[in-house]
Amino acid sequence: MAPLRRDVGRRFPVSGGRPMSGAVVEGIDFDCWAVILCKPDAVARGLVKQILERISGAGVALSGRLDLIAEAWQPHVVYRDLLADTGRRHLPDLPVWIDAAFAGREVTVALAHCEPGLHARLRQLIGHTDPARAATGTIRGDLGDDSLAAAGEERRLVRNLVHTSDDPAGARREYGTWYGPGRRLQIADFDRCSVILCKPDAVERGLTDTILARIEAAGCTIASRRNVVVQPWQAHVHYWDLLVDADHFPDRDIPACLDDAYAGKAVTVALAYGEPGIHLQLRQLIGHFDPLRAAPGTIRGDLGHDSLERALDEKRLVHNLVHTSDDAGSARRDFGTWFGADHRALLTTPTSLPAQPTSTDR
Repeated sequence: MAPLRRDVGRRFPVSGGRPMSGAVVEGIDFDCWAVILCKPDAVARGLVKQILERISGAGVALSGRLDLIAEAWQPHVVYRDLLADTGRRHLPDLPVWIDAAFAGREVTVALAHCEPGLHARLRQLIGHTDPARAATGTIRGDLGDDSLAAAGEERRLVRNLVHTSDDPAGARREYGTWYGPGRRLQIADFDRCSVILCKPDAVERGLTDTILARIEAAGCTIASRRNVVVQPWQAHVHYWDLLVDADHFPDRDIPACLDDAYAGKAVTVALAYGEPGIHLQLRQLIGHFDPLRAAPGTIRGDLGHDSLERALDEKRLVHNLVHTSDDAGSARRDFGTWFGADHRALLTTPTSLPAQPTSTDR
């Protein structure tokens, strides 16, 4: 019997030191990771951002977005089952079709992370291979504009926008295909990561998308967006400084104010990634904590409609829409507060990747 080698919690027979499975990456649990491939037709139609937002909005954490020009060998590996499976319908021109569809054309890839079962979940989300047969509510069903019938008549690949890994083995292979073998995943640097909290007043006013879009437009990458119903302890931990310095507010019951403003209410949280200095950049972007004093061009200055004076008169917290972490230490605490230590895998991002552009959608 061939010796066994440990790879991502699984065992593969090895021949001559090479995994018989064709695995190209070690140390990543691909039960929980998948590769998203936005195909050339998605890029050409300017749908990449919308597709990734649909996936992220389904509760899947995205990271490692990479825009690149596909080399000929990459789609050959991705479509290896079609190219090599003699049991399928005979398509002698398939290699030509694949080259025409992909080689030298722009694609976008990203990494998806979630609980085990991710692959089946993503396949359901993107829908049937044939956009004409994809159900309403799926990505291909809602955004597709092609069909297998039309593709067959025109002797080309069907344009169905997006591919996701079929299973852990497929994810392992596709990670190596698009990101390169040997790259490791590591915990994100909180000097480059901030937690965004869209407060109850932002959610109630329907401003969450606008706020996150403003942050993204400033050059940050937004990931791991999730909606949370606030538990009292989260508000207490988040505003620990107000509770400790309650003597500064002798006319207000700060714990009661916090519970009234947050407990049981909906907020939206997300992670913002950027360069070192992101925390100061975001604080400047959101503006003064008193919306009345926030400068035009800041989020609070443009979107706020409350004031500290009014809040003091009404003995409540000011409604100022959004919070971002003050510094790396605050980001670490904010992540534990709003995402939970058991979700620290959401912070995992690929290393040695080219800088991510702020926008490549057309």
